[in-house]
Amino acid sequence: MTHDHQEPRLPSARGPLSASVMEYLRGTGPLPGPGEVAGAAPYGEDLQLALYLCYELHYRGFAGVPDDREWDPGLLGVRAALEDRFLSALRADTPVHDDVDDALAEILVEPVDGTGVSHFLRDKGELWQVREYAAQRSLYHLKEADPHAWVLPRLWGRAKAGMAAVEFDEFGGGRPDRVHALLFAHLMTDLGLDTTYGHYLDAACAELLTTVNLMSLFGLHRSLRGALVGHFAAVEITSSPGSRRLAEAMRRTGAGPAAEHFYDEHVEADAVHEQVVRHDVIGGLLAEEPQLARDVAFGIDATGYAEDRLAQRLLTDWQAGRSSLRTPLPPPLPPETSHIF
Repeated sequence: MTHDHQEPRLPSARGPLSASVMEYLRGTGPLPGPGEVAGAAPYGEDLQLALYLCYELHYRGFAGVPDDREWDPGLLGVRAALEDRFLSALRADTPVHDDVDDALAEILVEPVDGTGVSHFLRDKGELWQVREYAAQRSLYHLKEADPHAWVLPRLWGRAKAGMAAVEFDEFGGGRPDRVHALLFAHLMTDLGLDTTYGHYLDAACAELLTTVNLMSLFGLHRSLRGALVGHFAAVEITSSPGSRRLAEAMRRTGAGPAAEHFYDEHVEADAVHEQVVRHDVIGGLLAEEPQLARDVAFGIDATGYAEDRLAQRLLTDWQAGRSSLRTPLPPPLPPETSHIF
């Protein structure tokens, strides 16, 4: 049974792979063959959208697509081929530290002359660029913490307790009005964006899809639980300083009080989370399964690699004065027409 009022609509195809997957989801065509997957660019628009479509069936699904497509054997076979293409490229392209401490040390140190997206938005970003950033990131933030929750059954002891504690905060600490995904929806309302879940999928670039698919890839595979913990660590450790800069960007551009609050909240919360993740989640995991150290390092480094590719795309477009989105944003919505995700 589907609930169309809660599920996003299918997007437009970006090539033969994503077109075939969508036709199969609609029941109007066959799945792509192995040769089509093998020849696709691993970080390209077509493969990344096709993989995103497969993964989204494990979240909210799509309007008009039967729920049982989530475990369709043929579709799972195609997803496995897409994942293999993506993961093989990540392993080949990501410079991985030999030691977890070395991987952590690199992201614990804030560069004096940082040049990332949060630096750009803080120092000279314009409101239209802030709106684009929020629209792109909405594909993750409207399901914030969900991909990481999949690792909980695969941990035990100190690692599980630490992970659950951080996730509890991400999900509002028992208060529905404090769920971080809802706080991001309020940020989007301040910016005049549509807060409907998945609304900006058509507009988001392949580099953004890559960052979201990375979380789903790690979260859905027990064999990649170490990489998921590494990814989680990278997100939490880099979040507090990045959120401080983004909060300043929201204030400078007049984004609105809810936009400021979302990042102010992450400055405080993620500074605490960083310590829990390093000492309890990573420390607890490696105390029980020291052989996963290399996987944890890979998760940290692959996260940095994917985020660097996204940052390069955004900054290249913005510095050239053009939109980073596949379809530019319309004018801001009045608050009364916004939707709650």
